[in-house]
Amino acid sequence: MSTSSRMLRLLSLLQTHRYWPGAELADRLEVSGRTLRRDVERLRELGYQVDAVRGVAGGYQLRAGGALPPLLLEDEEAVAVAVGLQSAASGGAPGLEETSVQALAKVIALMPPRLRRQMDALRSQTEHLTFGGGGDLGLDPTTLTTLAQACRDDEPVHFTYTARDADPTERWVEPHRLVTLGRRWYLVAYDRDRHDWRSFRVDRITAPRTSGQRFRPRDLPADDAVTFVEAGIRRMPTRYDVRVRVDAPYDEVVARFGRWAEVSGADGDLLVEMHVDTLEWPVLVLAGLDADFTVEAPAELGALLRRLGRRTGARAGARAGRTS
Repeated sequence: MSTSSRMLRLLSLLQTHRYWPGAELADRLEVSGRTLRRDVERLRELGYQVDAVRGVAGGYQLRAGGALPPLLLEDEEAVAVAVGLQSAASGGAPGLEETSVQALAKVIALMPPRLRRQMDALRSQTEHLTFGGGGDLGLDPTTLTTLAQACRDDEPVHFTYTARDADPTERWVEPHRLVTLGRRWYLVAYDRDRHDWRSFRVDRITAPRTSGQRFRPRDLPADDAVTFVEAGIRRMPTRYDVRVRVDAPYDEVVARFGRWAEVSGADGDLLVEMHVDTLEWPVLVLAGLDADFTVEAPAELGALLRRLGRRTGARAGARAGRTS
């Protein structure tokens, strides 16, 4: 168990407000008495009022009341929580926007000043696209906050970049803005070595470091960073040309697919066309659309949906059998 996980477990036990003998608490956490005392002391440093009774029969109890202490999270964990809430607040989790905004405000308020400055930079330097396709991405919170602060401070950044089907390359860039597209993040920046503007997938960026210098911002050759990223994605070669007939109102379908699909026809008989590199996003959107649809192309999309349907149905049937 990591230190952070152990601390959260200790806090959850103490928050029952019962008296815990030290030996029993250490046994629950699978740690020594010395480690337990150190963890309790750390809780006190964070503002939790933990009373202790010394001696062989000694133990601990969390005092009721008091102000809410700081977050009991490591730096990267706190930033990751805030990034997730920011994404939900920006439309990444439909129906949860208002709740996410409220939760985000509370989380940031509990952060130490250093982390609050990082999150302020991330919020101010990120532009959002509500809809889009993406996979499961291993984003590094430190990378995000480093890039955001460099955008805010007009500070050149060096990083290693691994483009699709290419070897890693070293890049020196002048960062402009971060853009979110679904679950993907992009950095819009001027590439000094290639003397041109580029958008970089953040999950493909490693080891970013700033120079400590400043640059004079250049004019972006687009109305805004969102438009620049959108145009770049449209120019990319794609593997699949998707055509789906949907029995639903026009406004509902457009709201689900956003600007990344062409929707034509009349309510109840709409043709949705899009060009994608993977089928994950069409599957995700179609699964969340409460309407009948027919896949015209490609055959791979229809086959994938049928496999998922069989797998989901089998698991649902097995669960029903266990609970009946």
